[in-house]
Amino acid sequence: MQGAKPGAQHVIERGPWHDLGEVSLDFKRLERNRIVAMHPGQSAASFDLMRTNMSRTLRSNGWTRVAITSPTPGCGKSTIALNLAFSLARMADTRVLLIELDLRHPSLLKIMGLEPGQDFGGMLASGTLDLRQIRRCGPNLAFAASSQPIASPAELLSAPRTADMIDEIETRLRPDVILFDMSPMLVNDDAISFLDQVDCALMIAAADETTVTEVDRCGKDLAKRTQVLGVVLNKCRYPEREGAMAYPE
Repeated sequence: MQGAKPGAQHVIERGPWHDLGEVSLDFKRLERNRIVAMHPGQSAASFDLMRTNMSRTLRSNGWTRVAITSPTPGCGKSTIALNLAFSLARMADTRVLLIELDLRHPSLLKIMGLEPGQDFGGMLASGTLDLRQIRRCGPNLAFAASSQPIASPAELLSAPRTADMIDEIETRLRPDVILFDMSPMLVNDDAISFLDQVDCALMIAAADETTVTEVDRCGKDLAKRTQVLGVVLNKCRYPEREGAMAYPE
């Protein structure tokens, strides 16, 4: 993963971001799990296009917080979230924080091939901020993941103290972009409970699986609560590759 430009203050300064515990990733294992945006190239092209469109929109509106959700399970939203995070983090001087809030079914650690250990959801439930539950991989990307599911997280995600903790994390770490991997919209009220804390949302739909009705229902629910960036059609099959189509501007 390409870091910031040599000498950039974002990377060399000491502080909470720099002091986050760092993990090493197995890129071959990531690729087996369809995480392909760690390096530039053809495999990362669709995510880089998505990144560029998103970055332009965020800058023009002064936004930093993006929810990533889907109508139903199985659309690949966590895979898209990780690829988008890696793609954004390859931009010079761009700190990216990926926070897992699909607390019923946390999956980021498994996708990344990391041993259980982080428990960001448990930290939120405790009400005490612990930056050890946030890890860094490379100079520009950090992630907050969970090993253990939470049975009923809607109450936790809607609690004022959770909003305060997210605010404090943003203040202390100063990321340029925060991606929230949320739960699917149409299976419970978890994502809806938190959408007032984000600036905008991106919907992930699965080709040949997600119905038009599901996309319409999810889009309407999102639009009531935040700005909708667009829809990413995932699992699109082409003659030589499978990937995601970036949302239109």
